[in-house]
Amino acid sequence: MAPAQEKGEAAMISVRGLHASYGGSEILHGIDADFPEGRITVIIGPNGCGKSTTLRSMVRMVPEVSGQIMIDGADLLSMEPQKAAQRVAYLPQNRNVPDITVERLVLHGRFPYLSYPRRYRREDWDMVTRSLQQVGLDDLRSSRMESLSGGQQQKAYLAMVLAQDTEAVLMDEPTTFLDIKNQLDMMDRARSLAEDGKTVIMILHDFESVLHYADHVILMKDGRILLASDAETVLRSQEIRDAFGVRPCFYETEDGLHCYVKK
Repeated sequence: MAPAQEKGEAAMISVRGLHASYGGSEILHGIDADFPEGRITVIIGPNGCGKSTTLRSMVRMVPEVSGQIMIDGADLLSMEPQKAAQRVAYLPQNRNVPDITVERLVLHGRFPYLSYPRRYRREDWDMVTRSLQQVGLDDLRSSRMESLSGGQQQKAYLAMVLAQDTEAVLMDEPTTFLDIKNQLDMMDRARSLAEDGKTVIMILHDFESVLHYADHVILMKDGRILLASDAETVLRSQEIRDAFGVRPCFYETEDGLHCYVKK
């Protein structure tokens, strides 16, 4: 089932009949979904349900994939890797920390636009500076990555994604390693990306964040989509209880609707 879309809203990324496997073991079983531009789509589901595999399939990091992954009518699976990287950026959950400076890491986001040997242009350096300023790390651009806190490292990787300057941004649990304030900053950054017209797709576990930031929610279990709709509809559904074995509860304040979870 695809997320509900407003009339006239374009589906920036569409997947049809998406199957994905590792070593012959199928993880995704024919997923169909639309991810509209200018919106935040959040994928939720229990551990091992195929959320990360879905994102990794979109950036061709899964060895065995079949089906269609379309971006504005063009098939990502048949694109040259460099061209695909100019369309979709990916922030993974787990990463090795390279022994380089923050600035050099963020420059990696410009690789899809450069030939080999790489010669950085003024526009590349300008994009790096702008991206570092956006995440609040410009004063640490000369610092080594290994010297940063986990939260600062996460921001550096986000800056690299911003420097890639793609139409779609995929984030796998982007608030990992962040304290409360920086979690909110990360989610506000995701909202800003969507407001700039980008397709934002995220994996989150916190239902409160899902309720407040997601425009569309896709609920997965066992490599399939159980339900796709707006956040409140999904979180109030029987499917959410079936998937997680918990019961979301809701209450209203002057700030709006809130959510907590009971067994």
